[in-house]
Amino acid sequence: MVNTADAEDPERLVLFGSFTSSSSYKPMLFLSLSGLPFSFRTVNLKTGLQKSPAYLALNPHGQVPTLRHRGLTVIQSNVILDYLAQATGRLGGRSEQARWAAKAWLSWEADAVTNIAKVRHYHRFRSVDPAVMAYFVPLAEAALDVVDRTLADGRNWLVGEEAPSIADIGCWGRMVFMAEGGIEIARWPHLQAWAQRLAALPGFALPYDLIPKRDAEFAGRNGESRE
Repeated sequence: MVNTADAEDPERLVLFGSFTSSSSYKPMLFLSLSGLPFSFRTVNLKTGLQKSPAYLALNPHGQVPTLRHRGLTVIQSNVILDYLAQATGRLGGRSEQARWAAKAWLSWEADAVTNIAKVRHYHRFRSVDPAVMAYFVPLAEAALDVVDRTLADGRNWLVGEEAPSIADIGCWGRMVFMAEGGIEIARWPHLQAWAQRLAALPGFALPYDLIPKRDAEFAGRNGESRE
């Protein structure tokens, strides 16, 4: 059963997601890097809880993640990232140009980087005709090529500022699973260095270390989380 009850505090961020979901990892990583307190509500995709009436009342698409905050329900991982950046004033980009660039990266990610998620899914969770993989692997690799070329000009982060943004979180959130699709990051040295910079940030964690398998409360940077 999915716990869809709101936190008593309307300011409390409540995120619904799954520990196997790259889409769930993106807002989880935002919240962890920001050091913000929040509540996590697990949605077990294997048992079909995303299709339960209680969860469908929150997210009619039956997908994760879903965010509840200040009486609002926000769905789709990149929309949630954009919302979090605006609601918290963090990681959205420091200049107006950077903020628009970050949004553009998120839109591109939904078209291009999502192919990495498809390769990972077909490689790990579902057997498909080899022709299907032959179609999606080049698309995934092309997305990695774009990020690698962008970072080849010496910038540290995708929008060109001296701090990461939702563009980096949104793109990395799916790329982190590339090895599970049989794609090795070492083939893209600039991208690999960027991933190492992300990993060095306070609050960074890999998906299986960050996303709990059960409901949990996160107290923020200076507090402890509890399940």
